[in-house]
Amino acid sequence: MKDLVNRFNSVRAANARSLWAVGILALGLLSGCQERDLTVPTAKEVEAAFTYDGSLSVEMNGNVAEVSVSQAAQDLRRGGTLWAKVGPYVLLFSEESENLFLSYPGLAGIRVITTTGGTEVARALLPRDALNDLTWRRALNIAGRARRDGTRRPTLLEALVRWGEEHTDFSYNPHYTGS
Repeated sequence: MKDLVNRFNSVRAANARSLWAVGILALGLLSGCQERDLTVPTAKEVEAAFTYDGSLSVEMNGNVAEVSVSQAAQDLRRGGTLWAKVGPYVLLFSEESENLFLSYPGLAGIRVITTTGGTEVARALLPRDALNDLTWRRALNIAGRARRDGTRRPTLLEALVRWGEEHTDFSYNPHYTGS
């Protein structure tokens, strides 16, 4: 009989521990059920965020901002493959892009599409989580130097293309890039 009582008490203690664990888990889940801010910008807000000398248009595709910019054909002829590839990264790795991600928690990514004469040249998608604070600083540094000195020092444009290819989903029109 004593053995039966011990087993009964042992089962009761195990059940009590299980109920205690379930109660703690439920409290943890309830406290973690706060609503997340998933605000996304409008196309006009994204367009207003970017300063670009040429033609720029924006469409929202779900929670991804699609920014289309035109590149002058003469620039592509002069800069060749390198200028065809670097186009999207000049806008993607900018303070404007970083600020959009910081201001709109629901923005999942920014896609930049470069065109010339209505033909797509290149596209790149920068997902929200592709860069952290440290890599954003590095990206802004690389892109800033490429924008400032890239015409005189093409190696800076090459560095921006390498960085972009490592951190984005990209594709190039083979007519302009030979790839």
